[in-house]
Amino acid sequence: MTSTNDIRRGFLDYFASQGHEKVPSAPLVPHNDPTLMFVNAGMVPFKNVFTGLETRPYSTATSSQKCVRAGGKHNDLDNVGYTARHHTFFEMLGNFSFGDYFKEQAITHAWTLLTKEWGLPADKLTATVYHTDDEAFDLWRKISGLREERIIRIPTKDNFWAMGSDGPCGPCSEIFYDHGDHIEGGPPGSPNEDGDRFVEIWNLVFMQFTQEADEIVGDLPKPSIDTGMGLERIAAVMQGVHDNYDTDQFKALIAASEELTHTKAEGEQQASHRVIADHLRSSSFLVADGVLPANEGRGYVLRRIMRRAMRHAHILGAKDPLMHRLVGELVSEMGAAYPELVRAQPLIEQTLEQEEVRFRRTLANGLKLLDEAKAEMGDGQKLPGETAFKLYDTYGFPFDLTEDALRREGLEVDRDGFDAAMAEQKAKARAAWKGSGEQASDDLWFDLADTHGATEFVGYQSDDGEGIVQAIVKDGKTVDSAAKGDEVHIVLNQTPFYGESGGQVGDAGTLASLSGFAGTVTDTSKPLGKLHALLTKVEAGEVKVGDTIQQHVDADRRTKTRANHSATHLLHAALRERLGSHVTQKGSLVAPDRLRFDFSHPQALTPDEIAAIEADVNEEIRANETVDTALMAPDDAVEAGALALFGEKYGDEVRVLSMGRKTDRHYSVELCGGTHVRATGDIQLFKIIGESAVSSGVRRIEGLTGAAAKAWLDERDAKLRAAAASLKAAPDEVPDRIAALVENARKLERELAEAKKALAMGGGSAEAAAGPDDIGGKPFLGRVVEGLEPKELRPTIDQMKQQLGSGVAALVAVNDGRASVAVGVTDDLKGDIDAVALVRAAVEALGGKGGGGRPDMAQGGGPDGDKADEALGAVKAALESVSA
Repeated sequence: MTSTNDIRRGFLDYFASQGHEKVPSAPLVPHNDPTLMFVNAGMVPFKNVFTGLETRPYSTATSSQKCVRAGGKHNDLDNVGYTARHHTFFEMLGNFSFGDYFKEQAITHAWTLLTKEWGLPADKLTATVYHTDDEAFDLWRKISGLREERIIRIPTKDNFWAMGSDGPCGPCSEIFYDHGDHIEGGPPGSPNEDGDRFVEIWNLVFMQFTQEADEIVGDLPKPSIDTGMGLERIAAVMQGVHDNYDTDQFKALIAASEELTHTKAEGEQQASHRVIADHLRSSSFLVADGVLPANEGRGYVLRRIMRRAMRHAHILGAKDPLMHRLVGELVSEMGAAYPELVRAQPLIEQTLEQEEVRFRRTLANGLKLLDEAKAEMGDGQKLPGETAFKLYDTYGFPFDLTEDALRREGLEVDRDGFDAAMAEQKAKARAAWKGSGEQASDDLWFDLADTHGATEFVGYQSDDGEGIVQAIVKDGKTVDSAAKGDEVHIVLNQTPFYGESGGQVGDAGTLASLSGFAGTVTDTSKPLGKLHALLTKVEAGEVKVGDTIQQHVDADRRTKTRANHSATHLLHAALRERLGSHVTQKGSLVAPDRLRFDFSHPQALTPDEIAAIEADVNEEIRANETVDTALMAPDDAVEAGALALFGEKYGDEVRVLSMGRKTDRHYSVELCGGTHVRATGDIQLFKIIGESAVSSGVRRIEGLTGAAAKAWLDERDAKLRAAAASLKAAPDEVPDRIAALVENARKLERELAEAKKALAMGGGSAEAAAGPDDIGGKPFLGRVVEGLEPKELRPTIDQMKQQLGSGVAALVAVNDGRASVAVGVTDDLKGDIDAVALVRAAVEALGGKGGGGRPDMAQGGGPDGDKADEALGAVKAALESVSA
């Protein structure tokens, strides 16, 4: 028997031998087509090559492309498990020509591979062509030798392919395999073509024309080839079975499911085992490609797939979580071809187990409610929509899961009633939001959210992406378009731009479209916590609602922001390790150029504490541990040790970010929706540049990372070297040299102060020799001194009073244009003379006001130091007036 892995390898090797480039499968999340939720065909990764937007270093290629069809227009979810060929995940083998070869070579390759390389009997094969494609008809006759009745002309769109209403298009040629007359069904184009006897195994698309508004307007300058062969279908053919689920890979997965559930894939249980096997593949590959369970967008589709499989595990009687225990078998079967499965196996297992544990908590209650509701239903009656909504809202049952549960019993659900209950809940949420004091203008954002749903954020996986413009907001109102010079908020169906929240600033970058529009995104906000609004200055052209836009986040800015955000998590952990568990985050700012982190702590950090915390963070950075992310319920996350961040609004599930390692645990585990580094080493370097008080019991640390931290250190190193050069010393000697200079300066200051005081006392001067003046019969000693510090006035006055024995002393000190004045009265005279009155007279002369103290000592000052002599004269005059 030819294994599925052998068939995949053989297909790729054949086309490689024919000069085709082997191209690895692209991720399941498309980055070049915002209209698709997941890659659903082999040509999707080459779309821009076919349209001429992108060039590759090869003109022919071959691939085995991972595909998922479980949401949107291409949704096979409901049929999986009940038919022979429906899957949520499948592989599409393909060969592609980008203007190299065309119909003849494509048909030749297909016929050669099928009949000569793989040995399929020609009499089992039937080809179809578009009814007007005479060229393809004739080529099939020439190359294959098939009789004319085995080359069937199909006049419907089934055999005409188009990339969209505008763009490349062309006829198709499909190849069918006849499984035999023991199976019901007829050949393509016949009345009973929907039977299972004739199965399409390969579709050859001849991209030949270009169209506008669904009308062909001309020939493509470079006709191209796009083919797609379902690996699961050709595996069934080559392994001699009719049912895809009887092929080797599915049989291995189903056997593992049988062993773990102790049930056989027979009778009613067969569908459940098939659902589990199929959904295991799609769930695992989606997680490996960066999709995690969520309540919106791609994550919601993944959750639906997971929970559908988990309900079937419950049907089979599995008492414990099952899905994660099957991942090893899947990796064994497909890991060699898809190494991303091997790398992501721990994350896949953890995600599946957490989701199943969470779902099982509510599954029993939900099924009980469903059983009670069914018991009250009459013949032909549908399950009330309100009940279906309660199952969705309270127990996490997606609508289609409820449908699937009822289908086994031939029952239906009231979809209109479900939609009405959903609308009522949204209305209540809007009213509650307004009542919380949020902005009144949120009405506009509520309308947009109701119409389009939440913006899907794809920025965890990429800095670039495409998106469809869903709304343009200008001056608080929605508009249909914006032109050059306009500043508007643009809302897209999906975006890599992070909206400001959780302390992290919004992304900036650029937007562009094929029509000539170019815009600069200066900021991204997050209205209602679910929409991403890109504040955009239109630089050129025009942007309209419905346009497809290329989005490019400023990668350098985001890289720096990521590093700063991840550093705050490590800083938080280091603070708790060093200071104690009382430390909790009280706010933060994460910007590309810096970080700021506020935390609870009753006192300033010592230099040793700051150095130790900084060293701890840098130790984790050097360890370069991978940063892990998981989605969990908030309560589960906190129970698992995660720290909830201040100011963050949490829904019923959160991203849990784990980084760094201790012996038995992660160094940091926090709830956070921001963007982060992939490994701690990406932060490069952490430096604390400030620690201060914010309020009572709250401290603030400011820091830098990466190149900014290095620049900060380089700047200080340059200043150190400059200081060393000035001191004519080595940099290591600077602290000791500065300490010596400071001590010497202090000594000189002390000596200078003593000299100034001596001068104030009149030491050695003619004035001192003459003794004190006699003012109104009272001894008076007064001086005007330059440079005597105000703090030296009082002790100098005290010395002057001692020198006098009895009398009045006055000093006017001039510093930097201002003057300070002090007056002292000896104790024997303070009953007759008030020092305060004398000081106020001097202050007034200096252009100031006031002055105060006691009767024996008073001080004051004024702005006009040039009038120091007049101030001293005013003291004398006031003293003479008092004495008279």
